[in-house]
Amino acid sequence: MESRKDDARLGRVRLGPGCEIDPEALVGYLSPRRNVSDELIIGEGARIRSGSVVYAGSTIGSGLETGHNVVIREQNEIGDDFNIWNNSVIDYGCTIGKGVKIHCNIYIAQFTVIEDGVFMAPGVTIANDIHPGCPDSGECMKGPVLKKGCRLGVNVTVVPYVTIGEGTLVGSGSVVSKDLPPGVLAYGNPARVHAELKDLKCKTGRRDAPYL
Repeated sequence: MESRKDDARLGRVRLGPGCEIDPEALVGYLSPRRNVSDELIIGEGARIRSGSVVYAGSTIGSGLETGHNVVIREQNEIGDDFNIWNNSVIDYGCTIGKGVKIHCNIYIAQFTVIEDGVFMAPGVTIANDIHPGCPDSGECMKGPVLKKGCRLGVNVTVVPYVTIGEGTLVGSGSVVSKDLPPGVLAYGNPARVHAELKDLKCKTGRRDAPYL
């Protein structure tokens, strides 16, 4: 267990063995919100790079790896082998499964659910507010649900309340405004289903089908 009470900004930090944290990272940063735990738990083998801030009040499994200038807010439950790269933000209150990979310049809004093995390419934006500016918007916030193994291309936007099905591939630049079924290729604004993954052919010729 590592404690950093010498810095008033930091709470209690429990680290598993073998963690590497750059001196310029802040781990256990105290949330300004009320009634949030001051304890951060991170499993073994974490690698947290310079400029990153991981708030107190979250629980993260083993094998965490960050790029530079990553922010992981409070009240998040994150599974093992989570990778998140430069300049990406996980807002508070999210649930993230095992083996999730989040690339650069990505924003994950509060109350988003991301299941095991999801991949996001650079620039993905996840929203959670269906009526921005409404006096009651805070009570209605809910991020999308990204089911196991789905993949989002570069600069995809996903609006609140929708579900992206297991294994589904969303093409670059798409806006997902309605639920998508499992096992399909979808793209466009709004994103629509264009094919089933099992029917896709590999354009490079390396293999018959890219996702089978």
